Amino acid sequence: MRRGTLTTLQVNLGYRCNQACSHCHVNASPARTESMDDATLALIPEVLEARGLGCLDLTGGAPELHPRFRELVVAVRAAGVEVIDRCNLTILSESGQEDLAAFLAEHGVTVVASLPCYSADNVDRQRGDGVFARSIAGLHQLNALGYGEPGSGLTLDLVYNPQNPVLPPPQAALEAEYRRVLASEFGIVFNRLYALSNMPIQRYASVLRAQGQLESYLHLLRTSHRAANMDLVMCRSLISVDWRGFLFDCDFNQQLQLPATSRHLRDLLSHDIQGEPIAVADHCFGCTAGGGSSCGGALG
Repeated sequence: MRRGTLTTLQVNLGYRCNQACSHCHVNASPARTESMDDATLALIPEVLEARGLGCLDLTGGAPELHPRFRELVVAVRAAGVEVIDRCNLTILSESGQEDLAAFLAEHGVTVVASLPCYSADNVDRQRGDGVFARSIAGLHQLNALGYGEPGSGLTLDLVYNPQNPVLPPPQAALEAEYRRVLASEFGIVFNRLYALSNMPIQRYASVLRAQGQLESYLHLLRTSHRAANMDLVMCRSLISVDWRGFLFDCDFNQQLQLPATSRHLRDLLSHDIQGEPIAVADHCFGCTAGGGSSCGGALG
């Protein structure tokens, strides 16, 4: 596999998070301290301009906990580049973040929010007690500002992850069910639902191994591979940057320390990575199995 045209810079600002979810492939938690330094952060707007990229995708941990998150958003949005905030929703009610939702709306940030189920029991089992109620409260905050409303220009997309080591159901049908339940029970609206496979790496792999299910899940992913998905996987058009500025073909390779051919964010100032080989391993079947999976949801 080789890279196509680069369109998106996905940056992990650090592994600190206000949650510690069982399915988290970056092992994020409140105890993590890794955080991008100022010199590396300053390269981000320069690279976006040098490569003519139209999208900055911010992730973590909880990216909003980086002390210069807002400064970065303001600078990049002023340059006309789309900013995606991978938001866990509960961050909106953390102390000191009470104005975060209003900030995101003011600057037209696209919010991609984690909501692995529309059932409180399922969400709390995966993400911690009380997380579902706080997530619903966060969605109400965003809706009140116009997020998810037709014609508002404020995009709110949701992310689903399976509760068990299975493939996600068909995305379109699941989105319709999410839309029905969230509207009828909570009065919540959103734009799209992304159905993502859980990657068998890091914390989630440890959980599966302890349950004796890791090998069966890996077998499921391998036997569900669809070659047609390979042309659409995110590593064709996205490059992942870790908190130190090192480059990886995707966020999952970043966690496994499988580096991209070009090594550092500063390399992108003068180097076009189109055509470079993509590092692959067994976990990549997680993106090509079934309907496919990427940061933008199902592939086909």
